[in-house]
Amino acid sequence: MNIWIIGGLLLLIAFLLVKGISVNFSKPLGKGAIKLTIGILFLFFFNLFGASFGLHIPINIFTAIIVGLLGVPGIASLTAIHVFLI
Repeated sequence: MNIWIIGGLLLLIAFLLVKGISVNFSKPLGKGAIKLTIGILFLFFFNLFGASFGLHIPINIFTAIIVGLLGVPGIASLTAIHVFLI
């Protein structure tokens, strides 16, 4: 089973090296990576300043996606979930 997965991945990599990555595919992927990075930075600075108030939101892929997509309302909603539910 593992040989089929490895073979498929190698075939995909070889195809992408020969054909190249389409601009239509790479543009949304780049925007998503930028939003994810911004979400991680927002969470880092929130945890840095929120520590004095006893607030901490874990930095993982799910919280970073929420904050990256929603921005400040995402941090507010995660903070509300942390304060009222947890």
